[in-house]
Amino acid sequence: RRRDVIAQAISLGVPRDYARAHRMSAVREPSALAFIGTDVHGRPQWLSPRAASAFTRMRETAHALGVTLEIVSAFRSAEYQLGILQGKCERGLAMAEILRVSAAPGYSEHHSGRAIDLTTPGYAALKEEFERSPAFAWLRKHARRFGFALSYPRRNRHGIAYEPWHWCWHA
Repeated sequence: RRRDVIAQAISLGVPRDYARAHRMSAVREPSALAFIGTDVHGRPQWLSPRAASAFTRMRETAHALGVTLEIVSAFRSAEYQLGILQGKCERGLAMAEILRVSAAPGYSEHHSGRAIDLTTPGYAALKEEFERSPAFAWLRKHARRFGFALSYPRRNRHGIAYEPWHWCWHA
């Protein structure tokens, strides 16, 4: 299934050497998912069970300290990621531009069920301005304690745009 999605992405223009060029590996989807609440649009969101437990503890701890962590996106299947890629292609975006801000289908950390995009009230979702929020400052200081790390800092080795909102559980 993952190979089919990757093949479809290549047919849309993802370079065949994407994984090597971006220092990424194909990501396996989890066998189970746990509900973590709804996102900022009211859609249900899921993470792998252990990541979900860690995220719930992190969000509750932050909340107790006056910091609100809101979910923008969590688990996404490779097929869903392919749909995102197709939509951006249909809107006329160049593949190089798309791959600067989105991992190719089959390679996104979101497929693992361990990655989550976050925001906080008063800050636009999926925008660099999140780095100026108290929530981002709190995450920079405390997320590692819960097993989460910022995946795409500035000048990251994958060539993905800086994403202060994207955190992945690695414990």
